Amino acid sequence: MATLKAIIFDVDGTLAETERNGHLVACNEAFARMGFDIRWSWEEFKELLKIPGNARRMRLALSTRTSLSEAEIDRVVPELFALKKELYLKRVDALPLLPGVARIIREAIDRGIRLAIVSVTHEDQIFALLKAQIPEALDAFDPIFGQHAGEKNAALYARCAAILECHPSEVLVIEDSERGFKAAKDAGLPCAVIYNEYTRGQNFSNAELVAKSLEHLDIDLLEKLCLD
Repeated sequence: MATLKAIIFDVDGTLAETERNGHLVACNEAFARMGFDIRWSWEEFKELLKIPGNARRMRLALSTRTSLSEAEIDRVVPELFALKKELYLKRVDALPLLPGVARIIREAIDRGIRLAIVSVTHEDQIFALLKAQIPEALDAFDPIFGQHAGEKNAALYARCAAILECHPSEVLVIEDSERGFKAAKDAGLPCAVIYNEYTRGQNFSNAELVAKSLEHLDIDLLEKLCLD
């Protein structure tokens, strides 16, 4: 069995329940502040999560639920998204880490296991969440790949593993979605899927572990269950 030397975390839905209590609330408030009669329900937003990135989701809403021209949408979306991000950053104090996450992060730091992040969310949102919820671990995450790193795919995961200077068999990815899981697996990295309300039932075939929470797991058990 390989020794666990690095853990790569996803963020939204993996570190914290940011979608329902953070991004959705901020999106709806941004729409309201800019005068758009658009308010997503949680059920609507869950479906929109299939589209990566809130800017793209907002663009779709404006194109289908307003009379704005494409040129007007091109002008509005950056302003709307910037406002949404500002509102989200004000909410991170109210977005606690999911059960077991902080304990595993602290255990990894104590044992010298490297930590990294691969996510589709913007880097400043990642830093803000970490600073608010587990500030002592902020400097332990390196690299942190967010929106500016490019598409979340196998190449990005492989790039992250290379920076960590670990053999793929020594790296564990913790994801919550089929899209993220497949990107990790296509990069040859073991993956533990910790699903949530909106990813439950997705295709996680050949994942090393599929569970609903990290609450009852620790580093030793993750290593035993997930690494060959």
